[in-house]
Amino acid sequence: MSRALPKYNKRRVLMIGGTAAVVLSGAVIAGNALAGETSKSSTNATTKAATSPGTVNCPAVAPSLPSIPASAQAEVTRNLTLLDTQIAEANKRLVDTVGQGGPNFVQNAILGPLKDKRVATINRIATAIGRTAAKPTGLDSLAPCTLNANGVNAGGGTATAAPSATATQQAGNTGNTGNTGATGSTGSTTAAGTITCPDVASKLPAIPASAQAEVTRNLTLLNTQITEANTRLANTVGQGGPNFVQNAILGPLADKRKSTIDRIAISIGRTAAKPTGLDSLATCTLNK
Repeated sequence: MSRALPKYNKRRVLMIGGTAAVVLSGAVIAGNALAGETSKSSTNATTKAATSPGTVNCPAVAPSLPSIPASAQAEVTRNLTLLDTQIAEANKRLVDTVGQGGPNFVQNAILGPLKDKRVATINRIATAIGRTAAKPTGLDSLAPCTLNANGVNAGGGTATAAPSATATQQAGNTGNTGNTGATGSTGSTTAAGTITCPDVASKLPAIPASAQAEVTRNLTLLNTQITEANTRLANTVGQGGPNFVQNAILGPLADKRKSTIDRIAISIGRTAAKPTGLDSLATCTLNK
């Protein structure tokens, strides 16, 4: 009796140990399963977050403006409102094109064109104020916008305006090559075609000597803008929908050209009759 008892106890202990092992194994399996589910859920959440387009964030313009003359108030207000509209359009395009293009798509197709539009708009604000008061300077620094992946768009005109075009466009190209206007595409022909723009130089009146350098600089810039647009055209072949070229390339190019042509007219108008009707030369076409 005394010998059987240890055997019985030992067997019982073994059975209990086996049960514990089974329970422990079940806990490990359940733990692994839960860990797997958590990882999968986390991955899905991360993927979803990664595909969120974010919003466009631009510096404010209105707070940086000086006192606005009454004669310029309406035009300034209109362009500040346009700054907000441009941001809203960029945010909509951001949502509509999620997943399109390569790693530089947002910069090339949305932020870059927005910057170009903003330069033209900000220039119009400065010009409007400058007609009857000191023209504000340094507004070019408000041009670039950024992509805020998780934030909220800060707005544009009266609160946090977004800017536009490149510093090169605003300051002008320093390589003067003479009075040679933009006569069309300077890029090579590709499957995407090339951009053709109306000639500007041939439509200008006699240029005063005091305006020659500035006019030449801006005529050169017109050619540079066409070259940049053709490069973007080639680099974005196959991207976007049927209106991609118009919205992301031709539209922004027209805005840049209008700003540049305005500067040409203003520089001539300082010492001679200001040429009119040049805005009709801003629009370019796609030549397949």
